[in-house]
Amino acid sequence: MIKANVISGHLSWKKIIKKPSDYIKKRLKVLSNTPYFKKKNHEFSILLTNNKEMKKLNNKFRKKNKTTDVLSFPIKVKNKNKLYVGDIAISYEIIKNRSKDTNFFFEFDKMWIHGYLHLIGYDHEKIKDYKKMLKKEKLILKYFH
Repeated sequence: MIKANVISGHLSWKKIIKKPSDYIKKRLKVLSNTPYFKKKNHEFSILLTNNKEMKKLNNKFRKKNKTTDVLSFPIKVKNKNKLYVGDIAISYEIIKNRSKDTNFFFEFDKMWIHGYLHLIGYDHEKIKDYKKMLKKEKLILKYFH
């Protein structure tokens, strides 16, 4: 089973997602029943924050003095039967802005899935890796939307 600890670091998130922890828990239950993720026993954290905090994190950890949509901080820590795979931070304003063309929940799902895939080893440094990661993101999103 995949488990996420959700930290609401900015009040705006709760205007749209009343109980972010419950929302993610339901999504992870679906994800844990898919063929590829069925046997995953991962845990990670998601910080729901804003552009100001994302800019600080991006500058501190990536030396980029600008905001961004999602940041992933992979780490592998074995804890009993679970593997803690790292942390994700997501910006409210960027998700809200993108959702004008789609919807908030779709954009939010895209971001935490993208972050989670980074935590478990996917990247997009090379075009072939980008295509592989994008294909996996789209596959997962089909289960939700």
